[in-house]
Amino acid sequence: MINPLKWKMINKEYNIIETFMRNPWESLTFKQVKDISKNKSDNYIHRTLKKFVKENVLKEKRIGNVVLYSINLNVDTLNLIGFVAEHKTKIKSYLPFNGIQKIIGKIKTSFYIFIVTGSYAKNKQKKGSDMDVVVICDNKENPERILSQIRLEAETMIPEIHAYAFTESQFYEMLINKEENYGKETVRNALIITGAKQYYDILMRAIENGFKG
Repeated sequence: MINPLKWKMINKEYNIIETFMRNPWESLTFKQVKDISKNKSDNYIHRTLKKFVKENVLKEKRIGNVVLYSINLNVDTLNLIGFVAEHKTKIKSYLPFNGIQKIIGKIKTSFYIFIVTGSYAKNKQKKGSDMDVVVICDNKENPERILSQIRLEAETMIPEIHAYAFTESQFYEMLINKEENYGKETVRNALIITGAKQYYDILMRAIENGFKG
C-alpha cells in the first residue's frame, strides 16, 4: 500500500501529465503547463517535465528560445496516461458509479472502452439530464448488439442512459474525417471509465494522421 505522502507526490506528477492529456494533439510551453496545472512552483514543474522527458513519456522540441513539450507515443506512455485518465474519472464523486457498473455488467464482450461524455463529463448536468455514454468495441463486434445488451438497463436507470456504440475503426474514421461529428465531440468531453489505454492508442494514431481536435 502506498503511504499518503508518496501518493500525494504521485498525484502532483499526474496533475502535470494531465495537462497534456486534455488536448494531446497540442504542444505546450512551460508557461502553458504552469497555467493549466495551476502549480505555482517553477522548480517543481521544471523538474517534473525533465523527469517525464527522461522517461520518454514526453518529448521536447526547441524552436528559437521556446521549448515545446508534447506526449511521446509509446507503450509505457499509453499505460501511464491510461491509468491517470481512469484514476481521474474514479474520483468524480457526482457520477452514478453503481448504475454505470450495472450497464457495464451487461456488455458481453471481452474488449471495450466505456466513456461518459456530454454534460456529465463536464459536470454541467441538470436535474433530469440524460447521461450520454459511448462504448467502443473491437472491430469484430457488432455495435448494435452491444446497444441491445445494455438497452433495458440504460432506459430504466436514473439518470437515464443515452448510449452510442462504435467499433474501433468507426471511431478512428470519425476522428480523421474533416467534418464535425460525434466522435470529435466525444474526445473534447470524455471521462473514461475503462479502456483508457486503448482509447488513447486510437486517439494518438488519429493525431499522427492529422486529427487536431
